[in-house]
Amino acid sequence: MNQDIARDIKGNPVTSGLPMAMLAELTHRCPLSCPYCSNPLELTRQAAELSTEEWASAFRQAAELGVLQVHLSGGEPASRRDLVDLVKAARDAGLYVNLITSGIGLTEARLRELDEAGVDHVQLSLQGVNAEMADWIGGYKGGFNRKMQVAQWIADIGFPLTVNAVVHRQNVDRLPEMIAMAEDLGARRIEVATVQFHGWAERNRKTLMPTYEQSLEARRIVNEARERLRGVMVIDYVPPDHHAKFPKACMGGWGSTGLNIAPDGSVLPCHAAQTITGLKFDNIRDLPLAEIWHKGSAFNAFRGTAWMPEPCQSCERRDIDFGGCRCQAMAMAQDPTLTDPVCSRSPFQAQLHAMAEADSQSGDTELVYRTMPKEARP
Repeated sequence: MNQDIARDIKGNPVTSGLPMAMLAELTHRCPLSCPYCSNPLELTRQAAELSTEEWASAFRQAAELGVLQVHLSGGEPASRRDLVDLVKAARDAGLYVNLITSGIGLTEARLRELDEAGVDHVQLSLQGVNAEMADWIGGYKGGFNRKMQVAQWIADIGFPLTVNAVVHRQNVDRLPEMIAMAEDLGARRIEVATVQFHGWAERNRKTLMPTYEQSLEARRIVNEARERLRGVMVIDYVPPDHHAKFPKACMGGWGSTGLNIAPDGSVLPCHAAQTITGLKFDNIRDLPLAEIWHKGSAFNAFRGTAWMPEPCQSCERRDIDFGGCRCQAMAMAQDPTLTDPVCSRSPFQAQLHAMAEADSQSGDTELVYRTMPKEARP
């Protein structure tokens, strides 16, 4: 086989376009302990994180590859003492910089430094509409009040703001208040994102899984708010996969428009890709980013549509959802090449729905909080 030709998991030749966005997970360190965190269960220690210079190189390589915007995330990116320098490096590379933060660890002075360094936009997470709920979910006493203070500083400085409201069974009934709070904070956008059940959230399914009725009501509330706030605030809605008829187009198609770099330099097609056993993930410390994007076996594994099995291959939605989520197929069916179990055409959908129904009716309220190795805490 000609190794210079990129091939998918079935050996079919594939071609790659150019990525538009990069998620830079600067660190896994975070003062919060959210039980739905999208970080992997095996968290990267501080000693293994990319250095300032390595991240600066990654930003330059990303821009040269075609990336237009970088999302600085974590963990909590403010846990990096060099955050201002990293923002400067990203802006020097010509990238639009979005800071994704819990707000914890940011002061007004540091926010003003980040403004001077070139942050274009801030995305602030919201765990609840009051201290009781938010601090319980975040596992951090005083976190809610701190967020509200940070939100005020963000408004004073003039950063465009997106509120990221992660919803689940314990808080989705307060969705109208979340939307109202985003309005009060002057947000230009709110992302109502139902918990995705990978990693830490998978450990908390029985506490976090929304009911089917809650999901229907959430969609009604979002649609109503979109009409009312048209031209004022954008509302994005990520519905729960487990109550869907068809899957979402994960990442807009595997290896098509975006990439992730983990704290240790591993380059991933999506944030949960490392849950798929059998894939090899290249590291930016070892190979240029362009080579990883175009030729990396992990990126090409599910690129395009030739790799798809039936019924995906002949489905009229093939080029709409691109087979859905490979990580979900791995988690549920133990095979990432199969139809996403969310899909009504998957033999696993009935089992998925039954599990979701049982979890949503469990009545559990105990949480398994995200925990860091002791030496990696900020």
